[in-house]
Amino acid sequence: MKLHAQTLRPEEGDVRLSTRKQPFNLLRWFSLISMAVIATVAVALGAVSTQFVITESVQRDALLTSQFIQAIASAEVRHVAIANVRTMGELLDPRQDKDFPDVDPAARANARGEFLDHIAHLPDVLLANIYAPDRRVIWSTNPALVGTTIHVDEDLDHAFEYKVPVSASYHDIDEGRMEQKFITPPDYIFIENYIPLFDADGKNVTAMVEIYKEPKDLIGRIGRGLVLIWLATALGGGLIYLGLYWIVRRAAILLAQQQKQLITNETFVALGEMSSAVAHSLRNPLATIRSSAELALELGAGPAHKNINDIIGQVDRMSKWVRELLQSLRPLNDDAEPVNLVAAIHDSLMAFEQQINRAGVKVEFNPQQTPMVLSQHVQLTQILNSLMANALEAMDKGGKLTVILEPTDARGVCVVLSDTGKGMSEEQRKMAFRPFFTTKTGGLGVGLVLVKRIMERFGGGVALGSREGVGTCVRLSFKLVP
Repeated sequence: MKLHAQTLRPEEGDVRLSTRKQPFNLLRWFSLISMAVIATVAVALGAVSTQFVITESVQRDALLTSQFIQAIASAEVRHVAIANVRTMGELLDPRQDKDFPDVDPAARANARGEFLDHIAHLPDVLLANIYAPDRRVIWSTNPALVGTTIHVDEDLDHAFEYKVPVSASYHDIDEGRMEQKFITPPDYIFIENYIPLFDADGKNVTAMVEIYKEPKDLIGRIGRGLVLIWLATALGGGLIYLGLYWIVRRAAILLAQQQKQLITNETFVALGEMSSAVAHSLRNPLATIRSSAELALELGAGPAHKNINDIIGQVDRMSKWVRELLQSLRPLNDDAEPVNLVAAIHDSLMAFEQQINRAGVKVEFNPQQTPMVLSQHVQLTQILNSLMANALEAMDKGGKLTVILEPTDARGVCVVLSDTGKGMSEEQRKMAFRPFFTTKTGGLGVGLVLVKRIMERFGGGVALGSREGVGTCVRLSFKLVP
């Protein structure tokens, strides 16, 4: 039976890769959806507020106009000393003059003339009409409308039927309505008011005053109010969006950091389990090899003496790697405690005194204070020893090691360790904190990883700066003991 290998063409691979599901981008989707929702709500609120302002303003203007005209009608009747049993509504229709023989014709004409003059000269009036109960125009500022009967007008019928003022606002002239025959056309918006005038008993409508007006001052105020409404709506919507975006962005960053930390922890757990198994498996063979080599060395010298010493040296080197690997992957569960930072630095410098003198390295460390920081003495010593060992290895032909304490704020302090060694390239600097990456021959690449883990464990941080051929600078940030 022959087995045929199936090859995947480049086009098929591209299609399969392109169909992989992309990770869910919380920030992007929130930005789009929240912007759409907030914009919709803002536009709806702006539209409702705009309509409310216009409606309330028009109704308020209509109420004031109605009260003003009714007050004028009452005042003119009293002014000409006509008995209270008569009202202006009963005196406006010339066809009813004969029905009131007890009313002085001159007084009647005088009261009617004064009232109509007031109506004609009201501010912002475009057109004024007065209707009799039979919908006939008995007076108008446009003489062409006098004597016309309006058969279809819902607002006029509503005002007569329910005996209440009726108002409406328009932007365009309705050419189909006979009563909207303006001598001076409106510029923007005009208001139509129907104002009923009653008989002496106040039960029947005897005349209906129709006023078309374009209150420019009111329109200006409405326009300014609408601008403020839309500006406030836009500003409020923008602030809400920015506030929510900032919160979700912070949450997305925290989630990404936690996910990254979770992946790192899972990686360390897996490496720890694997390394522990390998280390424990290697320890016994390494111990046996070293013991056998030492025994062979004691039995006598010979041509193999140098080779046996090399075996012992390599075994010790492998044992050191095993210890470093286990130490770097061990969980950090120690609680923070106050540690004298200056004393810890002095202890590390004393531990490397012989190597410093042998390498011809000059040390500069002149602390002006002795801060107490939150850390753990053993692990802080381990951090400093690892960094100083790296610095001395980079300055194998001499140089200068500088240690400086810099206060960051009232709650922190920073230790800056600088050397004048070989330095690192930009690519090496970016890879420095990755596990098992090293620039040293025979190094394991877990020193800086352990430094970073310990510093972050106690609420601090580490930053690395380096230039190839110039040197390296490491900044350790600590929290002060409160």
